[in-house]
Amino acid sequence: MSKFSEGIHFASAPVSWGIQDDPGPAWEQPYERILDEILSAGYTGTELGPYGYFATDPKILAQSLKRRGMSLLSSFVPVPLADPSKKEVVIEHIRKVGALLSALGAKVLVLSDAQTPKRQQLAGRVPTGPRESLTSEQWKQVGRIIGEIERAAAEFGLSLVFHPHVATYVETPSEVEHLFDSLTSTKVGLCLDTGHCVYGGGDPSDEAKKYRSLLRYLHIKDINAGILGEARSKNLNFEQAVGAGIFSPIGEGCIDFTGFFRLLAENQYSGWMIVEQDVIYGKTVVPPVESMRTSLSYLRTVLSNLGSTNQLAAKRA
Repeated sequence: MSKFSEGIHFASAPVSWGIQDDPGPAWEQPYERILDEILSAGYTGTELGPYGYFATDPKILAQSLKRRGMSLLSSFVPVPLADPSKKEVVIEHIRKVGALLSALGAKVLVLSDAQTPKRQQLAGRVPTGPRESLTSEQWKQVGRIIGEIERAAAEFGLSLVFHPHVATYVETPSEVEHLFDSLTSTKVGLCLDTGHCVYGGGDPSDEAKKYRSLLRYLHIKDINAGILGEARSKNLNFEQAVGAGIFSPIGEGCIDFTGFFRLLAENQYSGWMIVEQDVIYGKTVVPPVESMRTSLSYLRTVLSNLGSTNQLAAKRA
């Protein structure tokens, strides 16, 4: 096993079971059953999911995790960053989530812009230029709000990472660049989601290289290239594309994880990787527990092969 492999740990998240940010039919799934399935698929860590799905009493949730020997790592928190009138509500929500994360020993809060109807319709095909994005003044405002969020998260000992996400105003590589230009006075890191990166027109290895000093957290997803092309040609919105299966089990899509992991090894990345597959509840062909198990097996094989290749190269040298 390579030194890089030894420093990597895999976790999963309720989103792979269709648990979206707003309560719906998927929320009727008992959260403890999902924890059992995450564990049975081979993972020892999980994200919180949307606040209110898991138990919000830290003692109850701590017992659920302890019984399974699992760690709570973070929470994905989407908020409307471009709407300054929502700032107080956003900060209050961050503190509520932050208090629960801190009580459970988590160290990271994953921030994202919230989806909007306009950007949902443009998912994966955002035109270049400022007309469909934010203005310079709006980017400055976003930077100020995220700075306040970072300070609120720090009250609970949490570091803040930002997750570029399809169907939001931080989707494309250009928008990610605008965002981090607005955050130069902060210590906010990058949560790179490999699937959303490709869907939004980027390349995960390019982004990992570009933001090497800021890359502190990873969401691992794969993309079905055929469905991505269909989503763009047929102007599918984000939910339609997800329902059509644009996010595939890891290893069945188009992302070169061998090359991506090789770059991470060169960058000396270590830590948790959250393995996910965005799905619509009730529309999955393969049960989530099976998809997550297959994905983990594939990723471990990639890491093993990468370690064997590096050891062989070292011997030859």
